[in-house]
Formats: sequence, C-alpha cells, structure tokens
Amino acid sequence: MWIAIGSFVIVFLLIASLGMLVFYREAMLQRISEVINPSAAKKPKSLLETIQQTGISIGGVVEHFEQVLPKSQAEVSIVRQRLIRAGYRKEAVVNVFYGSKVLTPLVLLALAWVSGAVSLIVLSLCLGFMGPDFWLGRQIKKRQKRIRLGLPDVLDLLIICVEAGLSLDQATARAAAELKQAQPELCDELGVVVLEQRAGRARAESWRNMADRTDVDSVRNLVTMLIQSEQLGTSIARTLRIHADTLRTQRVQAVEEAAAKLTVKLLFPLVFFIFPALFIVVLGPAVISVMATFKSMR
Repeated sequence: MWIAIGSFVIVFLLIASLGMLVFYREAMLQRISEVINPSAAKKPKSLLETIQQTGISIGGVVEHFEQVLPKSQAEVSIVRQRLIRAGYRKEAVVNVFYGSKVLTPLVLLALAWVSGAVSLIVLSLCLGFMGPDFWLGRQIKKRQKRIRLGLPDVLDLLIICVEAGLSLDQATARAAAELKQAQPELCDELGVVVLEQRAGRARAESWRNMADRTDVDSVRNLVTMLIQSEQLGTSIARTLRIHADTLRTQRVQAVEEAAAKLTVKLLFPLVFFIFPALFIVVLGPAVISVMATFKSMR
C-alpha cells in the first residue's frame, strides 16, 4: 500500500513539474534572466498583482483540459448563458468551466485511489463531472436572490432621480453609479443596459436583454411595465413606485408564508427526535421503578 502511494506521489510530482515547465516557461525564463542580470530586474510586484497573475495562470492551465470534452455549439451557448446569469461574462470562462469538468473528476479519482476507497471511484467520477454544474446552478440562484432583494432599493433611487427631472436613461446611469457598493449585481446589470443604450440599441431591447440575462421574475415584470409605460405615455415614476410597493408587499407575504409553513416543517423533527428523547427522560425512571417492583414481587 505504501509503495503504491509513494509511486503515485512521484508520478504526480513529475507530471506537475512537466506542466509547470510547459505552461510557465516564459515566467521561469524571466526569473532566470533577473537572477543573471539583477540590474535589469523590475521592481517587485504587489500582492494584488501576484494574486491576479496566479489566478490567470491557473485559469490558463484549466483551459487546456476543455478540449477533451466533445461539445456542440448549442450546448456551449446554453453554458455561456448560464455563466452570464451567474455574473461571468468573459469568453475564457466557458473554457475554464469545461476544463474544470475534466480536471475535477481526475482530482477526486486520485484522492479516492490514494485513500484506498476503490469502491468510490465511479462515484467520484460522477460527482466530479457534475460538480461544476451544481456549483454554477448554486451561484445563479445566489445572484438571482441578491438581485431580487436589492431591486426595491434601486427602484427607490430611480424614482427619486426621475422625480428630480432626470430621464429614465440618466436615472439608470446615476443609480448604477451610486449603488454599486450596496447592490453590485443589479448595478452591474444596469451598467450593461446603459452601455447598450449608448451604443445605439433601443431602450426596450436593452431592458429585455437585462431580463433575459438575470432570469428573475420581478425584473421581467419591471421591464414589461416600463415598456408598456413608454408605449402608453404614462408616468414612469408612478409605475416604478407601484412596482416597488408591490415587491415589498410580496416580500412580506413570502415571510408570512414561510412562518405559516414552519409548524408543518417542525412536525417531523418533533416526532422523530424530540418526542422520543422526552419520553425517555419522563417515563424512563417510572419504567425502571415498575420493573424493579415486579422483580421484588417475584
């Protein structure tokens, strides 16, 4: 067993060294030239630059594994759309995602083999292949939740800007700039809307693209109301105020619904965990005394 572990470690180190030599050849040559000629060496990089360069290098290594998986153009477009909904818009993120679907099963397989759990090899392969999809779905849900919760606050600032005399486009740009620290996800989407409008795209099309990118029902309803308000000529501030009040009412109703479901959800823990322990504590001494009485009578 120890011989197998030692051989695996040696092979792993050799492969890792070869990968470092192939992928980081330029960086190694630069460091060697700096050692040979210290006068031409650059100033030391900051910690942030080092972390960013390391992240980019790791992403480049993972990208090389994405060519192993066969994939169609339709599948790539679906994955790119999911990545955009999770907040990742760069083109290289798709290659990193597919590379992680190859690299993660290999890592889990190596861990299962080293630990001696041969029966978990198939399970580790399945979990490693499906793990990036589960992680991406979780990231999408988290981002959608943050957008849903932060939408009323952004609408309040839009109402203030519109009532102060700004147009909807100017109010959108101002809200995206002012609330970037408090609501980064939603302000990021609003910033994309502003950039699309400045590039010449129609307002309705830009807002529809935002609804497609986020895939949030409240955002989709907001876009529909704004387009209808623009077509019918109604007050945009009044439309935004009504939608913000509706969202807050829906939030209160969701909390009340969760509180009403709490009694039903507590039934199973009470029956299977709390009641048996309570019966043992309350009736245990009585049962022991009754058994002792029966023994003395015999």
